[in-house]
Amino acid sequence: MEAINLNRLAYFAAVVGTGSFTRAADRLGITKTVVSQQVARLEAELETSLLIRTTRRVEPTEAGRMLYARCVMILREAEDAVDELSEARAEPMGVLRIAAPNDYGASMIAPLAVGFARRFPACTVDLVLSDARADLVADHIDVSIRVGWLDDSTLQARRIGTFRQLLVASANQLGTIAAREPEDLAALPFIANGALREPLLWHFARGDFDRRAVRMRQALSINTTTAVLAATLAGGGLSVLPDFQVADHLGSGRLVEVLPEWSLPSGGIHAVYPAARFRPPKVTAFVAMLVDEIRRSERNR
Repeated sequence: MEAINLNRLAYFAAVVGTGSFTRAADRLGITKTVVSQQVARLEAELETSLLIRTTRRVEPTEAGRMLYARCVMILREAEDAVDELSEARAEPMGVLRIAAPNDYGASMIAPLAVGFARRFPACTVDLVLSDARADLVADHIDVSIRVGWLDDSTLQARRIGTFRQLLVASANQLGTIAAREPEDLAALPFIANGALREPLLWHFARGDFDRRAVRMRQALSINTTTAVLAATLAGGGLSVLPDFQVADHLGSGRLVEVLPEWSLPSGGIHAVYPAARFRPPKVTAFVAMLVDEIRRSERNR
C-alpha cells in the first residue's frame, strides 16, 4: 500500500464530524466536489468502504468509525505540534503576572523579574507577593511560585528546585546555647513561624537511621518568615529558616547554624500553572530563567 495522503484523512474526519459533505466543505473552505473525490480516493487506497451515504446524512461504517477515532488523535497531535512550534518562535510579550510568597519573592523573584523585563522589553511584570495561596484563575495569575510542599496533586506543577531548612541562631547567642543533641533544644527559646501547620514540631535526621522528633519551646510566634529572620538576628531565640534566606547572614557571621551535623526535611520550589493546554512564551521564558538562577544558587551552596 502506498503512503496515505494525510489531507484525505482530514477531509474524511470533517465529513464524519459534520455528518455532511457540504458542511465539511464549508468547514474546510473548499468545494464539495473536492471533498467527495478525496474521500473516494481514500476508500480506494484502503480498499474498504468508510461511509454510508444517504439522502439525509452520511454515516461511518464500522471501519470508518475505527479510522475516524484514529484520525481525530492524529490531527490533534499535528495541531499541538504546530502550536508548540509557533509558541517556541514567539517573543514574550504582554503582562506576565507572577504570584510568590513574600520571602522568596523578595529575595529571588523580584531581582529576577528585573532581568526578565530587561531581556524582553515587550513584556512587563506584575509581581504579587503574599503568603496566602493565590487563586490562579480568579487572580489572573500566569504562574505561581510556591515554596514548600504542594497540598493539591491535581495542580499543573513543575518542581524546579529544592531548599534546605536550617536551624539557626544569632551569633551573639552562641555562648548561651548548650545543645549537643536535638532533645537539648526543647529547653531553649524558639521563634516559631506561625504560618506553618506545625511550627514547633521538628524532625531531625543524622545518617541513614538516626531520627529524632523534638517539640520546641515557643518564646515568640510570628506569621511571616521575614519577621522570623529579623527576630532571630535580634537574638530572640533559635529558628528554622530556609537556606536561601539565611545564606548571606551565615556568610557574614551574623547567624550560626546550630547542630549542623543534623538535618531537617528539605522542601521543594514549584512553578504552578493554571489549567491550560499551552503556556504562553512569556511564562516558559520566565520559568527557564528562574530554573537557571536556582541551579546557580544550588551550586554555590
